[in-house]
Amino acid sequence: LTKSILQAAVSSPRYSSIYAALVAVINTKLPEVGELVVNRTILAFRKHYRRKEKTSCLATALFMGHLFHQGVVHELLILQVLTLLLDGDPTDDSVEVAVQLMTTVGYALLEVSPAGVRAVLERLRALLHEGSLNKRVEIKMEELLALRKTGFRDHPPIPEELDLVERDDQITFETSLDDEDIDAE
Repeated sequence: LTKSILQAAVSSPRYSSIYAALVAVINTKLPEVGELVVNRTILAFRKHYRRKEKTSCLATALFMGHLFHQGVVHELLILQVLTLLLDGDPTDDSVEVAVQLMTTVGYALLEVSPAGVRAVLERLRALLHEGSLNKRVEIKMEELLALRKTGFRDHPPIPEELDLVERDDQITFETSLDDEDIDAE
């Protein structure tokens, strides 16, 4: 089940919000399955990031973002992913993945971690001022910064029809991007 959900989310990222809602519902009754999906998603992200597979890396990052919206993963995981993508000397691809992830989770992340959003956007501004990135990526970064000025209003976290689990019933996993424990699974 977890393998199928992850494969479906990666192969059709436009439906990853639906798969995340499904995981959130399953997670309320079978938290072991929810935790396994989270762990496998992290492992898949690590693998795709290491291999520099932009499309798959983006799909798994967006799936994690939608899992965050559904309360399945903690915001620290999202902030770790964004930090990983933007630290050091980021590539055009890693910045583009970070921008798309931030666009997806910005609204909800702003509510729970305004300092985290500020740090990510400051890093993006610094990269923009360096001018070392592709023009297309720079335009996407500028669009994200403009979106932040509106409070990410145009990108609400969960469509009403996918808000299936009450906040009290949610089980959130605080798994870290660099947890050693998940390698064994």
